[in-house]
Amino acid sequence: MAGVVVIGAGVGGLAVAARLAAAGHAVTVFEQAATVGGKLGRFARDGFLFDTGPSLFTLPQVAAELVDLDLVRLDPVVRHRFADGSTIDTSSDFHAALGAEAAEDWQRLWKRAARVWETSWRHVLTSTVDSPLRIAALAWRLPDLMAIAPGRTLRDIGRRHLRDPRLRMLLDRYATYAGADPRRAPAALLAIPYAELHYGGWYLRGGLGTLADALLARCVDLGVRVELGTAVTAIITAGSAISGVRLDDGTFVAADVVVSNADVLQVYRDLLPTPRRATKLRERSLGGFVLLLGVRGRTPEMTHHNVFFPADYDAEFDAVFGGRLAEDPTLFVTVPNDPAVAPPGHEAWFVLVNAAPSTTVDWTNPVPYADHILRVLAERGPDVRDRVLFREIRTPLDLERATMTPGGAIYGSPSHGLTGLLRPPNRGPVRGLFLVGGSVHPGGGLPLVMLSAKLVADRIGPA
Repeated sequence: MAGVVVIGAGVGGLAVAARLAAAGHAVTVFEQAATVGGKLGRFARDGFLFDTGPSLFTLPQVAAELVDLDLVRLDPVVRHRFADGSTIDTSSDFHAALGAEAAEDWQRLWKRAARVWETSWRHVLTSTVDSPLRIAALAWRLPDLMAIAPGRTLRDIGRRHLRDPRLRMLLDRYATYAGADPRRAPAALLAIPYAELHYGGWYLRGGLGTLADALLARCVDLGVRVELGTAVTAIITAGSAISGVRLDDGTFVAADVVVSNADVLQVYRDLLPTPRRATKLRERSLGGFVLLLGVRGRTPEMTHHNVFFPADYDAEFDAVFGGRLAEDPTLFVTVPNDPAVAPPGHEAWFVLVNAAPSTTVDWTNPVPYADHILRVLAERGPDVRDRVLFREIRTPLDLERATMTPGGAIYGSPSHGLTGLLRPPNRGPVRGLFLVGGSVHPGGGLPLVMLSAKLVADRIGPA
């Protein structure tokens, strides 16, 4: 038996490698970068340590099947600040501070969100969904179908159920967790805030990058061979089945099964050219413009996660999904209260702005936009410009180069339209090819990526 080859040592690749090795398979992982983690990146400088990718961990029970993690529950999960100066903290009882009318609206929406979550968990997130027929099968479960509300958008749900414009804006933001525009994202994304607030938002001591360390250690313990700095340039087939992969030095590596953790567009555009499938994936999700700031002193008004909303949220979506820079964007700022990531008396700030992919914006000189973002932050929140010891800039172009992600699109294709629930399937078009990661079913975000690994490992089965 030639064994299993995994392309990419991101979270999905490492998770599926560990599961398959535990099931008795001989597994080799090839990663083009010099480190593991993929989009779960890290950067260290002058005693500061930054997560450059995800900053929030949800559904920790999904990871508990594979690794032990040093979890810290966040309360509030996020502090939202609005253009009118008001603040809403999301926590287990945040609705109590909204006033009677807004709290009543939220409670009604929350009951619906619970049904959406339960339906999504049973029929979508933990199941293989390879065609519209799978979603259509929900039709005979009328309450489930009504909860998911096919044809409605997340924006529709907010406008229908929430009278407070701040709550509508807060709900709209969860579409960006899937790289989507709330005006086009399916109403079923209501499951995202429910999962985050019901099960809690978590931080890992030492940063979320420690998840990649834990997964790598698990793989090594199980005998997985991990080859860093080794890119796969082609997936090779024999007839209608996988035969192996070709590496960047021309070496052919035989395999009975190939699992790709690469962006699905890269797979069907470059590794296994499949024009029909690649064409369907041309629309790219949101990217991210990131500032990593080493900040002197402490900022008591900041919690772990902070969102600063603009006055006109639609103008931001119009710009970003129109391929332009947003002049007045939402700012997402993470300030971990963790002595492991900053020297005493200092803070490691992660500032994220929704951004168009590198295919539509020239990111060769990002400095002026970085200056602009710090000015916007000073207008809406704390002005830290005189306390910044250094700053590092990360653009969608940087993510594209570091992780081979087309356009630097964090989530692959956005979840838009009637088929927004249908991510590209985990099974490839040839026998023995499978796909994991945030660009395929069930979607982006650390827990869903790890669920994709479980779905694929279960499909492949024991050796």
